[in-house]
Amino acid sequence: MLGQKQEKKPPRLAMWGMIAAGTAVVLIFLLTPWNFIPTQVTENVTVIAVTEHGCVGESVYGVNVVVPECSAQVGDIVSATFYLPSMEMNGYYDRLQDRVEMVQP
Repeated sequence: MLGQKQEKKPPRLAMWGMIAAGTAVVLIFLLTPWNFIPTQVTENVTVIAVTEHGCVGESVYGVNVVVPECSAQVGDIVSATFYLPSMEMNGYYDRLQDRVEMVQP
């Protein structure tokens, strides 16, 4: 028994730390958190309806926007400021859809 050597095992805490760090790096590159941060957008929208809360306009991005205190009529163009997820502006959804189409048979 004196002549046998015991192998040293790496500490479990260090292994879990490396696994956690690797997972964090992978998630940052997969989820790209900057795509979820809302961005303030100001654009001219076409009024599609007038309600008691204001005018409802449709933006270029396909988002319906309510403009409060609006006296415009249907079909008029008004300026609207609203928040939009960055992924809708930078084409993230389009690139994601292209990848899905490449994988599907």
